[in-house]
Amino acid sequence: MSSERRDVIEVLIHDHREVEELFTKLEGAAPDDGETRRELTDDVTIELVRHSVAEEMYLYPATRKYLPDGDEIADKEISEHAAVEKTLKALEKTEADSPEFSNLLAELMTDVRLHIREEEQDLFPALAEQADLADLFQLGDKVQAAKQKAPTRPHPSAPDRPPLNKLLAPGTGFVDRIRDHLSGRGSAN
Repeated sequence: MSSERRDVIEVLIHDHREVEELFTKLEGAAPDDGETRRELTDDVTIELVRHSVAEEMYLYPATRKYLPDGDEIADKEISEHAAVEKTLKALEKTEADSPEFSNLLAELMTDVRLHIREEEQDLFPALAEQADLADLFQLGDKVQAAKQKAPTRPHPSAPDRPPLNKLLAPGTGFVDRIRDHLSGRGSAN
């Protein structure tokens, strides 16, 4: 088990690569293949929501703690998450073979790719420089555990900061996973 342990940066970069793989598949799907586009978008949504909730629970509080400008960085990241979550909510309500869906997908991919680039080029190196390695591994464990209980659907009005997000996210996640199970949503994951 200890050989599988990863620090928070490794965990989150792995998530970023998974999202990018899903984006590549979405870009390759025919615009009129609504079923494939819906399934892939559901998979992207599940991954992004779980990832975002875990970052908001653990990465951004660590950012505030370790980085001199951590409050400003964390607030910006949380704001970007909120924008992405609104786009995910709009995608959820839009027909997957429509031009509006294509426009929303393009917006989502652009915003998420920029967010990933900023985190990987700026935030992660700064955090790696300032935080203790033991703390980074502990955060990695917490992020992985949080993702298992996190919501799988966008909830734009849900709390995005501790302590409320840590209290409410597991219950919301439980309800989302029941809904997913009953509907077959995300069954490819």
